[in-house]
Amino acid sequence: MKTIASCAEIAEAQLIRSVLEGHGIQAVIPNEQTAEIAPPYLWASGGVKVQVAEQDAADAQELLATLAKESDAALELEE
Repeated sequence: MKTIASCAEIAEAQLIRSVLEGHGIQAVIPNEQTAEIAPPYLWASGGVKVQVAEQDAADAQELLATLAKESDAALELEE
């Protein structure tokens, strides 16, 4: 498994996992229960991680980058 995102909040990690799975990429949050019950333990280790299989890592990172660009463009239009 390869980490493709580290998040400050469990909700953000769950959203990323949902987006990836919606595009056919299996994703896991290895310490999801710890993040929900005792977030400070994960903050000390770099945040809540989202992982995918090695063979899906490039596609997952490309998808997240594309969505981030689209989101930034939408925010610029609102201004």
